[in-house]
Amino acid sequence: MAKIEPLFVSETTAARMLELKVSEFRALRAAGTLPPPRELCGIERYDVDELRRVIRGEDVGGGAMEW
Repeated sequence: MAKIEPLFVSETTAARMLELKVSEFRALRAAGTLPPPRELCGIERYDVDELRRVIRGEDVGGGAMEW
């Protein structure tokens, strides 16, 4: 059976995927460096593809990400 790749993840999982502490993830989110969560049936989740685009420098608030 093929491994299921998540489409949307919780804040904790998103932070873990980026090897960040949740507090570091929240700080980057508050600064506008990371995209906001999406709402799915009243639950906030982060779009994994959107996070990947940000990390590759393809999409950050309309501009490339600066590390």
